[in-house]
Amino acid sequence: MAITAILDLQLKPESLETAPAVLHATLTDTRAFPGCLGVTVLIDSDDPAHVVVYESWESIEHDRAYRAWRASAEGASALGSVLAAGPKLSLYTVADGV
Repeated sequence: MAITAILDLQLKPESLETAPAVLHATLTDTRAFPGCLGVTVLIDSDDPAHVVVYESWESIEHDRAYRAWRASAEGASALGSVLAAGPKLSLYTVADGV
């Protein structure tokens, strides 16, 4: 079953110029990871330091494999360098018949 991962990010105000390049590099790897169906980046219209990353995955297993890879030395990214706070991750499935 497909899964949607929503990653809520608060960027450091002083990193707004460099954050797009860091996000691009990070999400290029995300998009190439097995099971990734797509990634969309949303920027808060009222607060450009508030970014939401909307990811679609083939399955919860694919998402878990990706998260484990990101937690490894091989999958580490520079994303933390532009964050003002830790990211908030939420996982969702489609509610059929609602």
